[in-house]
Amino acid sequence: MWRNVAKRAVSRTRCSQSFPETYSFLGVAHDSVFPEVSKFVSFCSNSGFQRKVGGVLGDEVYMGKPSFGLLRNDIGCRLRGLCPNGYASVAEAVSSTDVEEDISSVDEVKELLDEMRKEHRKENLNRRRIRRIMETGMGENKYRMLKSRQVKIETEAWEQTANEYRELLSDMCAQKLAPNLPYMKSLFLGWFEPFRDAIIKEQELYRSGKLRAGYAAYLDQLPADMTAVITMHKLMGLLMTGGEHGCARVVQAACLIGDAIEQEVRIHNFLEKTKKKKAAKEDEDEGNESGAVIKEQEKLRKKVTNLIKKQKLPAVRQIVKGQDDTKPWGQDAKAKVGCHLIELLMRTAYIQPPADQLADTPPDIRPAFMHSFKTLVKENKKTGRRYGVIECDPLVRKGLERTARHMVIPYMPMLVPPVKWTGYDRGAYLFLPSYIMRTHGSKQQREAVKRTPRDQLEQVFEALDTLGYTKWRINKQVLSVVDRIWNSGGRLADMVDRNDVPLPEKPDTEDEAVLRKWKWKVKSVKKENRERHSQRCDIELKLAVSRKMKDEEGFYYPHNLDFRGRAYPMHPYLNHLGSDLCRGILEFAEGRPLGMSGLRWLKIHLANLYAGGVDKLSLEGRLAFTENHLDDIYDSADKPLEGRRWWLKAEDPFQCLAVCIDLTEALRSPSPETFVSHIPVHQDGSCNGLQHYAALGRDKLGAAAVNLVAGEKPADVYSGIASRVLDIMRIDAQKDPAVFQDAPLAKILVNQVDRKLVKQTVMTSVYGVTYIGARDQIKRRLKERGVITDDRELFVASCYAAKTTLTALGEMFQAARAIMNWLGECAKIIASENEPVSWTTPLGLPVVQPYRVLGRHLIKTSLQVLTLQRETEKIMVKRQRTAFPPNFVHSLDGSHMMMTAVACKKAGLTFAGVHDSYWTHASDVDKMNKILREKFVELYEKPILENLLESFQESFPTLCFPPLPERGDFDLRDVLDSPYFFN
Repeated sequence: MWRNVAKRAVSRTRCSQSFPETYSFLGVAHDSVFPEVSKFVSFCSNSGFQRKVGGVLGDEVYMGKPSFGLLRNDIGCRLRGLCPNGYASVAEAVSSTDVEEDISSVDEVKELLDEMRKEHRKENLNRRRIRRIMETGMGENKYRMLKSRQVKIETEAWEQTANEYRELLSDMCAQKLAPNLPYMKSLFLGWFEPFRDAIIKEQELYRSGKLRAGYAAYLDQLPADMTAVITMHKLMGLLMTGGEHGCARVVQAACLIGDAIEQEVRIHNFLEKTKKKKAAKEDEDEGNESGAVIKEQEKLRKKVTNLIKKQKLPAVRQIVKGQDDTKPWGQDAKAKVGCHLIELLMRTAYIQPPADQLADTPPDIRPAFMHSFKTLVKENKKTGRRYGVIECDPLVRKGLERTARHMVIPYMPMLVPPVKWTGYDRGAYLFLPSYIMRTHGSKQQREAVKRTPRDQLEQVFEALDTLGYTKWRINKQVLSVVDRIWNSGGRLADMVDRNDVPLPEKPDTEDEAVLRKWKWKVKSVKKENRERHSQRCDIELKLAVSRKMKDEEGFYYPHNLDFRGRAYPMHPYLNHLGSDLCRGILEFAEGRPLGMSGLRWLKIHLANLYAGGVDKLSLEGRLAFTENHLDDIYDSADKPLEGRRWWLKAEDPFQCLAVCIDLTEALRSPSPETFVSHIPVHQDGSCNGLQHYAALGRDKLGAAAVNLVAGEKPADVYSGIASRVLDIMRIDAQKDPAVFQDAPLAKILVNQVDRKLVKQTVMTSVYGVTYIGARDQIKRRLKERGVITDDRELFVASCYAAKTTLTALGEMFQAARAIMNWLGECAKIIASENEPVSWTTPLGLPVVQPYRVLGRHLIKTSLQVLTLQRETEKIMVKRQRTAFPPNFVHSLDGSHMMMTAVACKKAGLTFAGVHDSYWTHASDVDKMNKILREKFVELYEKPILENLLESFQESFPTLCFPPLPERGDFDLRDVLDSPYFFN
């Protein structure tokens, strides 16, 4: 009876979804499904049935929290929601005549309530889905279509590639000739069949009991063709991006491949597990039981298929998670599987040079990959560490740069907005594993985030969702110029030369000095070619993604955090955190009319991108610069490669070109103010780390140096430090060399001191740069200039310049230095107790520094003995101390960016952020500027250092921490009126 009632209620619920929520859950106001409901309500209150149900469900659960408002019966009586999830009462579903016979059937009552809850959840999911579609601005059909494509991209990429290879092999057999394929694709196809067959052979040996190696069971969990495709693509991807010129460390490659195989096994296992099973019936009872199991699993499979078709993806994820009873493989198993697959690929993958040999000689067929060992010797050390590597043949290496377009690239930009974050591993991609924080194996950090209550992380979730919901598209005009430059050999706009530097010929001499010089030159050229190769691979990957996305109306970048709370796009290649090339190719998908304010900011933005000192002018000076170069801007837009190429002189050439094109179109339109612009306009912090320190310390002098107070033009902290260094050196140069031994160095360096010499050291001072780090930075700058040629003299001069620069920094930013020292002392005290330094950001995100002594764990594999690193319980005291000040400030700049992102979204602005660079449409820059200043003041009006000290004292009550450093009297609200704080 209860089930029939539930069905009646549920069926009416489904019919009622279009009614307003103020109606009953049945969706009717004046025609009750159960006309005698009021009698049953009366019975419930008189007979104690309410107490009985309450006893089963618990008073709190029973009373519930009605989410549908007040419910009405047929005579207009109002009933408060008594049952869970907002249902009025069980009486809402039962006629009074059935009560007495079934009143004791509590299990069936619970079953009814469960069905009602499920239906309620379905309604909520449906509402969320509709709300989600409305947020995207798409129609429902379009959203469904794009979401369906996104599901396929995430779940079927490897299978589609395997199918493609199978079809190509089938065509080859049928036509008895090789298809006309690109070089690298033909290599993949040539390796695929023998590699797949080798995996099949291993799987058969395992099934027959003849192969008992530890990796064998894992190797048999995925079809051989998919395993082959994943291994080939993952290894080639690592060879492209590993930075070692066609060479990858075995341990890194093995773990990467093992991890990818396990991830695909989980999806595959679920689909296989729910397939219809054909089991023989031994007897009637067993047959019935087996049939029931088969029926249940078939039902589950159909349910999942239907849910996927209906785009009910949260439900699918829950089912997959519930059905996945496989244990994680563990690092050892993944490494062994990866190693063995690499070994099989090495045995089966060969390469043959072009046919330029004599007909009677045997073909030169050689392995495509080789395993060898290298020794890494660190600077200033005699001994080194030996590690195994996989190297590809030079012919494969040459093709690597053209491989990107044939690679399976996971974590592509999404075609629909990302899933909203609701937990550590719930959000972002629809099916691909997504984690809110990149913990890099730090267990304590991972557990800290998992333990944090959801409401505490609500602001962090909202900020990441805001960044993920920003819709991007490809700027086709800029991409066309990039393609032309790349196809003609690169070399322009900071693009690498597509050709290698030719190796110098060996001199025909016995002179040792000449030969030594030649060897040094060869080594230098090889290093240059390795770097070029790496850069070419990087550009190819970025262009491959650009070409795949260029015809899309728009796409999205899901974001997550590093352990300090800074936000990053999860897609690694083409994103707005990337190089000038990436930023020039990307633009907002949504355009907005410029207006007078937007036209002004677009011109200022162009001057900022041109840079070269122009970006240090006042805003009016930058505006004048752009207006004085309008002819150059028009020429750049009309004839980017055939004209005067003015845009190539910019510091950020591709972004400059994008703005030239946009500004030209706007100024040539009948009404520039109504021109719709898609260009993101940046507002960047002025040495942002020092801005945060100045605010923390309320430091007036430091605040003025980094534009926290208003000025006629932007204060340039780098020029200020350079000026102070020059003053010190001029005084030192006058001293007696017999008394002051650095006097000769001061005389040499006086003419070398400028903004560029000290910039990197000033920038990194906030991140805890050491004296040695500063020395090396300045040494590189001096070496570039070639004024000091003697290595010994260069080293000594760098030491003196670094010491002087750090002295000047300490003078100008005394408060910053005091806070850094205080943070470092606190960290040292905590780490000395063998505890990691941890804190909570102003937005509630827990941060645990991951620096522990790494232990070595040896794994014997079929290829070699692998050394895996594992965290130990021992804390790295020095690392905890030196890393804490910069990490703490990074957590604050991340908080400021996320607060600004959420506020901009509420104000209706499109927002993107790159740490201390905030982007929006030109027309909205003034609004964003107001918001980001207000949020900075709001952040630092909190007692941040006091809260930090209090948290340390609560966590370590037996330890004694130093008192807080003294603060100045800088008025934070001055930031609100500072035009160059971010500019």
